[in-house]
Amino acid sequence: MSYEVIDRLPTLAEFIAVTSAVGWQHAYDLDALPLSLERTRHAVVAVHGGEVVGVGRVLGDGAIYFYLHDIAVLPAHQGRGVGRAIVTALERWIATQAGPRSFVGLFAAGDSTRLYKTFGYRRDPAMTGMYRVGPYRG
Repeated sequence: MSYEVIDRLPTLAEFIAVTSAVGWQHAYDLDALPLSLERTRHAVVAVHGGEVVGVGRVLGDGAIYFYLHDIAVLPAHQGRGVGRAIVTALERWIATQAGPRSFVGLFAAGDSTRLYKTFGYRRDPAMTGMYRVGPYRG
């Protein structure tokens, strides 16, 4: 099986298809998703047989902070190096943009930590990743 990773933003339909297939269908506000995709710093799609089977994007300020986000591969294509190819393409782009003291982060789901560790990502016991869904209403 041959896969091609292309530097381009997935269409809304492609993004929803891939991320829904991995169980993320409830993670997004569908009304806000088009603007979120538009504000992506960089994105790639993995294509097999003319079909988008994986997506990944970089968010952040484009100068100091970069975040790998929404890296997803259709279940039927997982375990074939597609995720690694997506991360490799995103990392190559970041290398053309980021300075030596830039911060590249991500949130890892499930067993994906093994993949990210091969790219030098690590947990820092002095730091705790945190998140909140929705605006602060304090």
